[in-house]
Amino acid sequence: MAEKKKKLPVIQNKKAKFEYTFLETFQAGIALTGTEVKSLREGKANLQEAYCYINRGELFIKGMNISEYDKGSYNNHEPTRERKLLLKKREIEKLRKGLEQEGATIVPYRVFFNERNLVKVDLALGKGKKIHDKRESLKEKDSKKEMDRQMKKYI
Repeated sequence: MAEKKKKLPVIQNKKAKFEYTFLETFQAGIALTGTEVKSLREGKANLQEAYCYINRGELFIKGMNISEYDKGSYNNHEPTRERKLLLKKREIEKLRKGLEQEGATIVPYRVFFNERNLVKVDLALGKGKKIHDKRESLKEKDSKKEMDRQMKKYI
């Protein structure tokens, strides 16, 4: 019999798309310990305060909280430690050049497991939105919801 595949959790920072305009997106691997991966499989992570920075040509994520694994004993990890992100040199260079723009930052907005069960992080080179841009986003979101309601009414 074919085994039923378990749906793995996707951790998202839902505020990121509201707070930033994404200029370019990247997909990076992440260096983790065993207990961190087990916690991620249970969906116990938070990206709300996470940000990325470049140090000596390497990309790191800071502020990402991966809760301790329940059955980890003394081998458990530190929940908010810095973690290295794995990208090609030319992608890191592209991010570094993008950071030179005023108001630009690297925002991690999604952590997920790919088809090979490797943990990946979706990053975006983003620029902070102004208040009027945020209002515009809310208006678009509301109008889209209203259109969906109208469509469901006629179906």
